[in-house]
Amino acid sequence: MSLTGAYGNAGGPSREDSIALIRRAVDLGVTFFDTAEVYGPFANEDIVGEALEPVRDRVKIATKFGFAFAENGVEPGGLCSRPESIRRAVDNSLARLRTDHIDLYYQHRVDPEVPIEDVAGTVKELVDAGKVSHFGLSEAAAATVRRAHAVYPVAAVQSEYSMWWREREHDTIPVLAELGIGLVPYSPLGKGFLTGSIDGTTTFADSDFRGRTPRFQGEALKANLALVDVLNKIAAETGATPAQLALTWLLHQQPWIVPIPGTKRMPRLEENVGAAAVELSEAQLAELRAAADQIQIVGARYPEAQDAMTNQDAPLPSE
Repeated sequence: MSLTGAYGNAGGPSREDSIALIRRAVDLGVTFFDTAEVYGPFANEDIVGEALEPVRDRVKIATKFGFAFAENGVEPGGLCSRPESIRRAVDNSLARLRTDHIDLYYQHRVDPEVPIEDVAGTVKELVDAGKVSHFGLSEAAAATVRRAHAVYPVAAVQSEYSMWWREREHDTIPVLAELGIGLVPYSPLGKGFLTGSIDGTTTFADSDFRGRTPRFQGEALKANLALVDVLNKIAAETGATPAQLALTWLLHQQPWIVPIPGTKRMPRLEENVGAAAVELSEAQLAELRAAADQIQIVGARYPEAQDAMTNQDAPLPSE
């Protein structure tokens, strides 16, 4: 997402640098890449498609549908997961990604106007047609996941999940464990907070949504730094970085949890990939777990309007 403008960087890196970054990730052993039509919009899929075209047989590509765009036959703005729009969206994504199939196709956000059964049935059609390999949901409530899975198997659910945002442990994650569905945590580094690069004096650009997010502001931010203090302490003991430790914590939750840290900088990419090789003692893992369990995180994870679009239930089918 950050390659085409996010976190206060409206333009993102150059196309050439973005492609080089993605190809370096492949060289480092990364095999799973996540994008969406709404990133840019459209530009992100196009960059990912060009970058991965020469190595398509070595990687899996996930993208997402569910926002309203004219090219998908609907009035732009807001959400849209109507079946006819999904059918147009997949063809447009396939063209931008320069591929004949999408490995994992997520509904980006639950559409309050479309029953999830209709969405799942449409994706099943796309699987049968060979355009999609697996069906995913993003930020769907547990009951919606169950309903979708009953129509067509849900392979993965994408949701925010990290040491500093763990609400899905109380609802969605138990359902995923029961049904054998994978979890793909986005923002596994807490939108940069868990890297240790943000402190009580940090300010954000006007275009950076973190400046409007409650847990990045004022006294909430200062209180939340207690978690970073623990990461810094263990980092000093192990030689790992705070970001690597935050990813290590996630990798030790369940074998079916696959975090997707994003970056636009080569050193950060290499740092994130290095998390897979971090080895901690049982005492250090216990200290990480205790910090996540005991430190009270203050403030909402998103501005109010954006938070309202997450963990939603889809409407029921008409009788």
